[in-house]
Amino acid sequence: MKKLAVVITTPPYSNLTITALNYIEAALHSNINIVGVFFYQDGVLNANSKVQIASDEFQTIKRWQSLHEQYHLPLHLCITAAEKRGMPDEDGTDSLIHDAFTISGLGELVELSSTTDRLVQF
Repeated sequence: MKKLAVVITTPPYSNLTITALNYIEAALHSNINIVGVFFYQDGVLNANSKVQIASDEFQTIKRWQSLHEQYHLPLHLCITAAEKRGMPDEDGTDSLIHDAFTISGLGELVELSSTTDRLVQF
């Protein structure tokens, strides 16, 4: 079985994020083992529970949550990138970060890339 890791650097309202979601779903349906998704740079905004996307637009954040619940897909959030974008809250709590995401560092990205056949970035 092939192993895949994905890096997301695009915000939730980007068309590339939708492409990444479609790519991941296609991989999962093709029995490719996705060892994890790492959110970096503006990609960390996908974990922000306060981001509101208009109801007539594609709901990327809900889709990430659904993939996590349905496939137990590991969603890793770069803490440094999150802190640069105001996550966690000013009081130091993680209330802005959705529960589906795990706070990680760049070491997790190294670990993901060393255990996969391919690393794809969006």
